[in-house]
Amino acid sequence: MVPMAKFLASILLLIPFAFADVSFNYPAVFNFGDSNSDTGVRIAAGLESLELPNGQTYFRRPAGRFCDGRLIIDFLMDAMDMPFLNAYLDSVGAPSFQKGCNFAAAGSAILPATASSVSPFSFGIQVAQFFRFKDRVLELLGEGNKYTRYIPMVDFFSQGLYMFDIGQNDLAGAFYSKTEDQVIASIPTILVEFETGLKQLYNQGARRFWIHNTGPLGCLPQNIATFGKDPLKLDELGCVNAHNRAAKLFNLQLHALCTKLQGQFADANVTYIDIFSIKYNLVANFSRYGFEHPTTACCGYGGPPLNYDSRIPCGQTKIFNGSSVTAKGCNDTTEYVSWDGIHYTEAGNLHVSSQILTGKYSDPPFSDKMPFLLKLKF
Repeated sequence: MVPMAKFLASILLLIPFAFADVSFNYPAVFNFGDSNSDTGVRIAAGLESLELPNGQTYFRRPAGRFCDGRLIIDFLMDAMDMPFLNAYLDSVGAPSFQKGCNFAAAGSAILPATASSVSPFSFGIQVAQFFRFKDRVLELLGEGNKYTRYIPMVDFFSQGLYMFDIGQNDLAGAFYSKTEDQVIASIPTILVEFETGLKQLYNQGARRFWIHNTGPLGCLPQNIATFGKDPLKLDELGCVNAHNRAAKLFNLQLHALCTKLQGQFADANVTYIDIFSIKYNLVANFSRYGFEHPTTACCGYGGPPLNYDSRIPCGQTKIFNGSSVTAKGCNDTTEYVSWDGIHYTEAGNLHVSSQILTGKYSDPPFSDKMPFLLKLKF
């Protein structure tokens, strides 16, 4: 078998129940987030460029994603039998926004951006961009039917699915200037900002909310390299304890917020997805799922055990001590969970997506009120 075919076979054997059909009725998807679901906003904004081997596995070229191929959002769109979401700012490359729009931007946080922020597109800005998008769509629809091939219909905004995967940068970024206790103390403020955005969307007609919690930040090669030099600060998997503790506390409070909103939004569906458990289980049991390297970057520089150097992003070349050095990709991406030390490989994203679609990690569990066509396409 070729590497990807072999990997897919292992996925199918482990989770055969993830492919049962159920009804599906979402006409559009609107996504908000960071690099975990950015399909090109940051690149279209001119804040950064991507070079091969980014995109090599699926798109065969850099496609605005910090990955060798597809992201979780791409696999979920496939599972819903819908086209990939176009990035909000990618006006030239986007053929259509009829089935929704992606406002996620790499480096974005929930809290408002500051002068030192990696991305200006905080959650509040993304929500504001959505409102601008919606207003413009309504204007164009008022001019007749000539744009209906390219933009959502009016009722798509009330019937569509609103997806969220953001918060990782609020925590991970804070560790560079704050203690663990200070990071943890900031969580309620972060979630107040998130709640404000969700309520603004609800007040504008959003009724179906799909919210990912944050993953095990302490298991990312970037954080291990930076904060894991003391073995006493690592857990049994080699992950940074402080980062994972903060992520767990964030997730507990996020879950509580989702539960509160489930009660307040009586006519809405608020679904919480436990991404942390899926990803931590993958790192802990990587060989069971067909991987060989749980915390080594596939595309990086420095060699084992992490193959990560913050000075050289994936695909770039730098001059070190008079020599040219390139952060190159690995030979078989399906052996690696981590793509570039921060983001997952397509194989890692496929595994996470397949676990999401089992319904075991959602609260409330999948039901007729939260329909999905649970069918991944390869």
